[in-house]
Amino acid sequence: MSTSEMAKAYNPKDFEDRIYKYWTDNECFQPANSADEGKDPFVIVIPPPNVTGVLHMGHGLNNILQDVLVRYHRMNGRPALWVPGTDHAGIATQNIVEKKLRAKGIERHELGREKFVEETWKVKEEHHAIIKKQLQKIGSSCDWTRERFTLDDGCSKAVREVFVGLYERGLVYKGNYLVNWCPSCGTALADDEVEHEEQNGKMYHYYYPLEDGSGRVEIATTRPETMLGDTAVAVNPEDDRYKHLVGKNLKLPLTDRVIPIIADSYVSMEFGTGAVKITPAHDPNDWDIGNRHELERINILNDDATLNGNVPEKYRGMEVLTARKAVVADLVEAGLYIKDEEHKHQVGQCYRCNTTVQPYLSKQWFVSMKGMAEKALKAWENDEVT
Repeated sequence: MSTSEMAKAYNPKDFEDRIYKYWTDNECFQPANSADEGKDPFVIVIPPPNVTGVLHMGHGLNNILQDVLVRYHRMNGRPALWVPGTDHAGIATQNIVEKKLRAKGIERHELGREKFVEETWKVKEEHHAIIKKQLQKIGSSCDWTRERFTLDDGCSKAVREVFVGLYERGLVYKGNYLVNWCPSCGTALADDEVEHEEQNGKMYHYYYPLEDGSGRVEIATTRPETMLGDTAVAVNPEDDRYKHLVGKNLKLPLTDRVIPIIADSYVSMEFGTGAVKITPAHDPNDWDIGNRHELERINILNDDATLNGNVPEKYRGMEVLTARKAVVADLVEAGLYIKDEEHKHQVGQCYRCNTTVQPYLSKQWFVSMKGMAEKALKAWENDEVT
């Protein structure tokens, strides 16, 4: 049909594709060079959608709002630029690829790194093509000559330069800290990447004998396997039941170690037995108590959530839940087990793969926020926050 002819019926598919092609062929979305010279440019860098999938209605709304802004400023004579792109999404994309492979009966480690990367790029290209087509279908006035991908050479170089710059300024450092660890993804998670769900578990009660043989202390915990990494038992300094025991040592069951009884006001006298096992390498509250009392940190897990060489040989290589059953059975055999009772509690899950997250002592890179926090607090104190 020629441009002078009018169709008998409106076909949005034909019209929208034709008009969008006209816009791109005539570089309508590229900032003008002459007519707008000297005017302040208006630029939006698209929040890059992940190549883990395709766009949904939320993306549609978000991008329409950006398009309205860009077109408004373009129509008002400002050089307007909307930079499109997509995000590699890191481990989230890895999970998508793993699921696709698993559906074929293939595990990532069987495939090998090189082949797995090839499969990942296939998924990227597949989803990227769909995402780009979707953005064009809703009329997004992006300058496609400037499209970027967050793993392309320019972006990767920028990330490295920023990292080195932060390191040289002393803002990036490496250290052993307690992190949220996903054993399936094999990575640390930010606090907001951990989804907590209520689960039906058990509260296990058992004894720790005093080293001098004068008695024993009842402990209650939902994770008895972590006792293998205990470095103290804490009680409240105001708790009359335990005041006379502070400073004494306990025999740590199933090991050849002794651990001290310490006093810390964090411990609730009402919860459990009032005596809390302290495992600084596997619990955030215990980490804080351990720092206050300079306790040893014993990591009992490998990065796949199996028990490592810091535990008695019998338990090495066991998965967490298997080790839990084994520890309970051995406590029963040793005559130290008291009881277990039903207990609902919050359990952290990885937001990507729904694997149970383990508090885990790990050497990681961190960015210091101290300077920024001090400036923010000062602004708040000076009533400069709007």
